[in-house]
Amino acid sequence: MNTRIISALIALVAIAFIASIASAQTPAPQPSAPPTTVTSPVVSAPATTTASPNEAEMMKQMMELAKLNENHKLLADLAGSWSTSVKMMEPGKEPSVSKGNVTFKSIMNGRYIIGDHSGSMKMPGADGKMKDFAFKGMSIDGYDNVKQKFISSWMDNLGTGIMTMEGTYDPATKTFTYTGETEMVPGMKTPVRAVVKITDKNHHTFEWYENRGGQETKTLEISYTRKK
Repeated sequence: MNTRIISALIALVAIAFIASIASAQTPAPQPSAPPTTVTSPVVSAPATTTASPNEAEMMKQMMELAKLNENHKLLADLAGSWSTSVKMMEPGKEPSVSKGNVTFKSIMNGRYIIGDHSGSMKMPGADGKMKDFAFKGMSIDGYDNVKQKFISSWMDNLGTGIMTMEGTYDPATKTFTYTGETEMVPGMKTPVRAVVKITDKNHHTFEWYENRGGQETKTLEISYTRKK
């Protein structure tokens, strides 16, 4: 999508937004006062006005917020095909290790990066015995200029929900840190934290922590290696 189309779309959104503000500021018609025996003259309250937002300033701000910056480039640098080594952990048990693949693709001129994840893991079947399970997942990551936060969403074939997290980036350690919560069953929400550390352009790691009863526990670790 080129710049003219993006500008036109932003203009349409801005016009619609300004129109809604103007409509909201227009006072609704008041019902007629019921008959009364009071003969004293009724004095109208002084009219009040609220200044409308400056359209030019609003348009300028929206155009600035639509621009890409170094935060979007941080995510775009992950584009490519990767092999993964996945380690799932439970307290008191030996970690379960499996292999997988992911392809990250930059979309919408670098505004977001979408990930197609696949792998195989052991899962209990209907009979309670562990069986091989083909895992599929999808991620969408971006940087929101309005919130000034990294945004990450996740969905997979283990459920029907879409999880969303917000995060920050520490350039000193080349680390993204996201926080959010999961709700595997109704009413049981678990605070979670994800840490993505960039080792170099061909390697990075992902760590997943869950807060269980006030105690944070690492339950997942993934190592990514870029395919040649």
